[in-house]
Amino acid sequence: MKVILQTSALLLACLTAASLQASDGSAEYATCVACHGAAGEGNSALQAPALAGQNSNYLIRQLQHFKSGVRGADPKDTLGMQMRGMAGTLADDAAIENVVAYIAAFPVPAAQAGYEFNQRNGENQYNSACGACHGAEAQGNPALNAPRLAGLDAAYLERQYKNFGSGLRGAHPKDRYGRQMKMMATMLRTDADRHDVIGFILTQ
Repeated sequence: MKVILQTSALLLACLTAASLQASDGSAEYATCVACHGAAGEGNSALQAPALAGQNSNYLIRQLQHFKSGVRGADPKDTLGMQMRGMAGTLADDAAIENVVAYIAAFPVPAAQAGYEFNQRNGENQYNSACGACHGAEAQGNPALNAPRLAGLDAAYLERQYKNFGSGLRGAHPKDRYGRQMKMMATMLRTDADRHDVIGFILTQ
């Protein structure tokens, strides 16, 4: 009887340890490292955005959207389709929440340099079209479900703005906040305005 109790206690301890290890998000994030980086810093060469510093609720929502096909279902959105496949490796909402909690501990990426733009126009256009939701410093606003834009690379920001404008994002009836952004994607009238706004975001 004593041996059985000891064996049961050992088994329980092992199961508890395994559960704790699985729930810290590191195992789930292992599939993300190759593209998004060990500290969620992103990799523009692989067209993978930074995850560090992003609002957790936004990351959870986007992973759920990828997993369910709300995002990344259009064959024209090849990168979104890739991410949809990766999100499918997360078993359930608990796994999604675990990996997002793990990402939340990463340091916020530094502002990027080496992007020439018209500072005054970029700031003015950003404040007019984007700042009310995404914050004066592009820090995002969880209360408005608006993600952080600071820390994202220029190519990703450009691509997503165009995706909203073309309907690759924000067209799904279950993507409530994406539909709002789809309407806002008409606010920047010229390529120069969009370029300058992205430049302003990169300095934040």
